[in-house]
Amino acid sequence: MSAAGVSESTVLPSNLGGGPHGLGDPDDKSLRKVEREILIPQKMKEKARKYKCATEVKEFGDCAKEKGLLMPFMCRSLAKSLELCLSKWYKDEDFIKECREEYLEERTFYRQTGIRQKQRKKESSTF
Repeated sequence: MSAAGVSESTVLPSNLGGGPHGLGDPDDKSLRKVEREILIPQKMKEKARKYKCATEVKEFGDCAKEKGLLMPFMCRSLAKSLELCLSKWYKDEDFIKECREEYLEERTFYRQTGIRQKQRKKESSTF
C-alpha cells in the first residue's frame, strides 16, 4: 500500500516485480519463455565457443583470415568440425543445466543488487 493508503497495482505478475529493487523476487527460480528460448541458449553459445570449442574456433578463424574469399571452399572441414563440437555441447544435458544455473545465479544477483553482470565485470576490472 502506498502512503495515501491506496494499494498499488502493476501490470507485471508478482514474480516479475517486487523484490528489494522492484526487479523481481530474487528467490524465484521460474523461467520465462524468452529466458528459456533466447537468453540461456545465448549463454550456452558464448560458453561453448569460448571454453568448450576454443581450439576449433581459433583454427576456423585462422583459416578464414588466411583464405579470404576462398574460405567457404578451403575451410569446409574446419567449419564442419566446429559445427560438430558446438552441436555436441548444445545437446549435453549437464552443460545445459550448468548454463541454466549460472543464468539463474546472475539473475538472482541482479534482482538483489540492481547491478547487471556486465557492470559487475567492468567494475571488478577497474581495480
